Amino acid sequence: MIEIYHNPRCRKSREGLAILQDSGQVFQVVEYLKHIPNKETLAAIVKKLGIKPEQLVRKNEAIWKEHYKGRDLSESEILEAMAEHPKLIERPIVISGDQAVLGRPPELIAEFIAK
Repeated sequence: MIEIYHNPRCRKSREGLAILQDSGQVFQVVEYLKHIPNKETLAAIVKKLGIKPEQLVRKNEAIWKEHYKGRDLSESEILEAMAEHPKLIERPIVISGDQAVLGRPPELIAEFIAK
């Protein structure tokens, strides 16, 4: 089953969701601000994306700038920060099996689900 980690208030996330809806694929929407992923789930997502945790952080968020910017954080600490403050999680994320894509730009989602 395909999952999309989605924030309805985010334009890019809405564009990614529309791509999935238009694809005809069966998928599940995870509104991650309501159903906050824990550290272990985030670690699994990062692994599926093939990136470092820091690459999944929205660094322009005030929370990041005020509490984390400029600090030497471990990967575990970055995952904890995202679990504690889910606004820090970049979106949309689409997961299928053991692979995932960050929909920035959203067109990457269309390429991902076409595979």
